[in-house]
Amino acid sequence: MNAGNVARLLVLGLLVTFLLVPRWFAPVFAPLNQFGAPAIYDQGNLLSLALWHVATVIAAAFASALVAVVLGVFVTRPAGAQFLPLSRAMVNFGQTFPPVAVLAITVPLVGFGQVPTLIALFAYGLLPVFENTIAGLEGCPRATLDAADGMGMSAGQRLLAVELPLSLPLILEGVRLSLVINVGTATIGSTVAAKGLGEVIIAGLLSNNTAFVLQGGLVTALMAILLYDAMRLLERRWVRGSQG
Repeated sequence: MNAGNVARLLVLGLLVTFLLVPRWFAPVFAPLNQFGAPAIYDQGNLLSLALWHVATVIAAAFASALVAVVLGVFVTRPAGAQFLPLSRAMVNFGQTFPPVAVLAITVPLVGFGQVPTLIALFAYGLLPVFENTIAGLEGCPRATLDAADGMGMSAGQRLLAVELPLSLPLILEGVRLSLVINVGTATIGSTVAAKGLGEVIIAGLLSNNTAFVLQGGLVTALMAILLYDAMRLLERRWVRGSQG
């Protein structure tokens, strides 16, 4: 086992231990507090909040990846090429319009909770996957596409058997980027009563409890690192499988 794998296991073990038995870490965070304030977040279950956080991020990433890939395929076909500027403007909306503003718009429509957060993360995650899908499909070698045509493949067969497998590394890179960015962005969901680690950070800010803020931030950061590594491993396996 190399040093990288050992480091990943140590980080994972540390994170799981903290979420399962956070009281063990009270001495570490106690010096950050004043006037006898709690050293460990005690207004909810940290493990439950972390699971809600991950579930929200993964659900939004799956939805945005699905839509972005389908849209990217569509605008790279002759029938959809004319819609590329409009599609690009639509997916750019999610990046140029702050997620907080998306929450402000969606809460009156769908209420408080996870749904407005999912919508904000969905919109925010479209652009990386969309642009990488287009780059991957447009970067397929012309000679390879001509060979597929020469073999008598239909447009659909060429897309599924040649173009998408060749584009997969770039597409997955976009999904990974979208997923990791949204791990941090999802903390804002707690401002509209969505369950997640933002609840810990906000509680710390409201009570001037640095320990709470640090706990929420550290758990979020460690989750982002682990998800990033997990996606890299999945990318390698999927790419080998699709091109092997």
